Amino acid sequence: MPVAASYLFEVSTPLGFLVRTTASYWALIEEKHPEIAGQQVEVQTCLRSPEQIRQSKQESTVYLFYRSRPPYHLCVIVKRLNDTGFVITCYVTDKIKEGDKIWPTSE
Repeated sequence: MPVAASYLFEVSTPLGFLVRTTASYWALIEEKHPEIAGQQVEVQTCLRSPEQIRQSKQESTVYLFYRSRPPYHLCVIVKRLNDTGFVITCYVTDKIKEGDKIWPTSE
């Protein structure tokens, strides 16, 4: 059985790396952030087609993917390890957090 079968989802990002999460880790995210429950497709869309990506100022391998969810924003936080990454957490927020904007590169 392929290793990928153990992932709940695997999504390619505009930064050129894959982001994965497992069903058990997704359940922990839903428990901590109930507003995300049942929003797997929306989270995958945010990773695949974000409106903005910011790099953490504290840790260069952590990225914040944002997509509008009026009047709020969906934020998916990802840790990158080489060519793959994993979802650390995701939540709904009223404003985009600080960090270096790295995508899109121009507006």
